[in-house]
Amino acid sequence: MVLECLKAAEELQKEGISAEVIDLRTIRPMDYATIVASVKKTNRLVVVDESWPFAGVSAEVAYATQKYAFDYLDAPVTRVNAADTSLSYAPVFVEAYMPNPEKIIKAVKEVMYRKR
Repeated sequence: MVLECLKAAEELQKEGISAEVIDLRTIRPMDYATIVASVKKTNRLVVVDESWPFAGVSAEVAYATQKYAFDYLDAPVTRVNAADTSLSYAPVFVEAYMPNPEKIIKAVKEVMYRKR
């Protein structure tokens, strides 16, 4: 998902929106310090995860952020996940199912309270 996030950040930059992209690389141990430092700079967080939203890594990141950086948040933590359903393989469904730059850009604008 890092490549999708970098594509979205590049598009956002064209609109004057600077987005910091973090590649956690590992989830155990989770690099909470980097996440909190980013939230302190941006006051927002969009978590992108290709798994289902229920009980996934994005849920842990969102929880940890509200626990360790709640006072720095100016908007709710937003998650961009795969669709919360099973997927039979068909190329036309994958784009709608998985996170992509368009969905990430939409989420970033939502946490910034900007209209599309």
